[in-house]
Amino acid sequence: MARKHMDISVFQKPKKGNYYCGDSYFYKETDHGFICALADGLGSGEYAKESSQLVMDIIESNIDEPLDQIVKRCNKGLVGKRGVVLGILQVDFNEKKYSFSSIGNIGMMIISGDSEKKRNIPNAGYLGGYSRPLKVLRGTLSEEMVFVMFSDGVTSIDLSAKYFLGKDVSKITEMFSYYLSETMDDDTTLLVMKYKA
Repeated sequence: MARKHMDISVFQKPKKGNYYCGDSYFYKETDHGFICALADGLGSGEYAKESSQLVMDIIESNIDEPLDQIVKRCNKGLVGKRGVVLGILQVDFNEKKYSFSSIGNIGMMIISGDSEKKRNIPNAGYLGGYSRPLKVLRGTLSEEMVFVMFSDGVTSIDLSAKYFLGKDVSKITEMFSYYLSETMDDDTTLLVMKYKA
């Protein structure tokens, strides 16, 4: 199905010397809403990828559930596996609302239509089979609002760049890629999403 309300562009690269990127992401737009998730498997390499991909599969099967239920299911699925840090964005087109929650260092920056930036403070810790307190950031959608979700390969200095204030999501990820250091110490994923009514 063609996307009607969300423009998306993604940049992803494994850390230097690795074939597998330990980050996994998933997004889907339906008639009534949109969900995007990003997980970073602890450590790096194949087992990190296995855990982060498992969480994406669980989210894909439960996209209409509330955030706290989705996180509970992910936690259950990780018993006996390597843990992950996780961020999930849910957008409700009918209510014109969004919800975001993250555990560990998956970050979110929200840029309003008039270029005001807001960063979230994630909950500390990670998902690994035991219960975590969940904090949900909620807000109202505005035209041309941009959501930037990122793993820990993206720094505060990267996010302060002027090109993040643009409204062309592909141009933002292109510029990010252009300025990024070749020798990254971490798997890096950047998802840039723009809402249009």
